[in-house]
Amino acid sequence: MAHFICVECGTQFAASESLPERCEICEDERQFVRWNGQKWTTLEELHHDHRNRFENESEKLTGIGTEPSFAIGQRALLLQSPGGNLLWDCITLIDDETIEKVKARGGLRAIAISHPHFYSAMVEWSEAFGNIPIYLHAADRKWVMRPDPHIVFWRGATQQLWDNMTLVNCGGHFAGASVLHWPAGAGGSGALLAGDEIQVVQDRRYVSFMRSYPNLIPLPAAAIHGILKSVEPFSFQQIFGAWWNRNVIADAKAALARSAQRYLCAITEKSIG
Repeated sequence: MAHFICVECGTQFAASESLPERCEICEDERQFVRWNGQKWTTLEELHHDHRNRFENESEKLTGIGTEPSFAIGQRALLLQSPGGNLLWDCITLIDDETIEKVKARGGLRAIAISHPHFYSAMVEWSEAFGNIPIYLHAADRKWVMRPDPHIVFWRGATQQLWDNMTLVNCGGHFAGASVLHWPAGAGGSGALLAGDEIQVVQDRRYVSFMRSYPNLIPLPAAAIHGILKSVEPFSFQQIFGAWWNRNVIADAKAALARSAQRYLCAITEKSIG
């Protein structure tokens, strides 16, 4: 029995004696099956030629990403907080070196994940730190490929965590797509940890939004308004995206507003000046 991992999206599946027949996440229109066909690996195989890199993204916020890049290539964020540390989003690779480095920063109290493309090896991470809870929005339950009793399916618009941190369901990319509001971020001015629900783009003064990034499927206007409405009650000066250095480092709430306006103008064929 092995927990096979999809090479394209990095998702670990429930234990089986043979390779899974398909990856539902990659067959969905938001993702894709590799041009050369479905391929599988295991954590043991990844340990041979991959390692995790740690890099500070901000005070009390450490990025953890795999090198060479694996699957979608995102990096997770280790958020250090007085009431316990949180892993925001997840990556597939976990090894003894990674566990020791995380423990040196205070370990983990819980994991929270923005959407199914980043579920990766979340159960392995939970087990490595004492079967800690994994917070996922219940609207995305169907995309869990390795069920586990420590997954907490939260419902509704928000989920309060500790130290006034809040998970916010913004929808858009997935029905359960969520961001994390971190009030202590940005020196106490507030920050959003956004995954790619709110995607920080190359011009880091802006963000954007998509149903599918690889297949270039945009979101409708109603979804953009829904995202704006979901985060309106929260104050934030920074947005941390899902890849290295994809961060809006100042005036982020205004950047979100002008980015949404630019996007809405583009999809409704209105002039943007």
